[in-house]
Amino acid sequence: MTERNTVLVTGANRGIGFEFVRQYAAQGWRVIAGVRNPGSADALRALGADKVEIERLDVGSVASVDALAAKLAGQSIDVLINNAGLFGDFETQTFGQIDFAQFDTFMRTNALGPLKMCEAFTPHVKASAQKKMISVTSQAGSFALDSGGLPGMYFYKSSKAAQNMIMRTVAKDVQAHGISVGILSPGMVNTTGEELPPERRFPGMLEPPESVAGMIGVIAALDSATTGSFIRYTGDPQPW
Repeated sequence: MTERNTVLVTGANRGIGFEFVRQYAAQGWRVIAGVRNPGSADALRALGADKVEIERLDVGSVASVDALAAKLAGQSIDVLINNAGLFGDFETQTFGQIDFAQFDTFMRTNALGPLKMCEAFTPHVKASAQKKMISVTSQAGSFALDSGGLPGMYFYKSSKAAQNMIMRTVAKDVQAHGISVGILSPGMVNTTGEELPPERRFPGMLEPPESVAGMIGVIAALDSATTGSFIRYTGDPQPW
């Protein structure tokens, strides 16, 4: 019996992260789901302990990342998916009423979190067959697209732009280990966990299954020729 491929997903308790877990588990992968509070991970537990391993992980904490990396030492991880992120609210990121105390939290979670994860788990990914590191980012961090037209959201936009540059740089540093890096734009996804009425839906809004299925296809096709690329869930290039 051949060893199963392994994927580690951060921010796996809801939305895009949960859907990554669900779809990879359905494909027979060994799935490690990183969540800040395993005690509230009822939906993940419902998928079955034989399919999903739930681990405590706060990407905003260096100690938490190091603890999980040490716990999984010697185990290979084919695909590391940096999905955990903070969006925040419009009110406190609107010009004239910005809550500046939030900036460090956004940068620590959205930018430094993926960097620390990549650094800590390089030995695990390097030891695998597929050798892939993925960062789920946003077109909100795209200068060419003017943040996709998203108003305000200063901390979210700047932290995603920083994340993009960080992962672009990581791609160069891990290439010597044969690791490929994908920087993925999931599209505008409904991550509320509920069915939104038409008046609350943005044009072109996706549900998590469609976005994640597309990104899994992009991940499967990722190789050394496309490492460090900014790619939409559709497989199309995403302008920086």
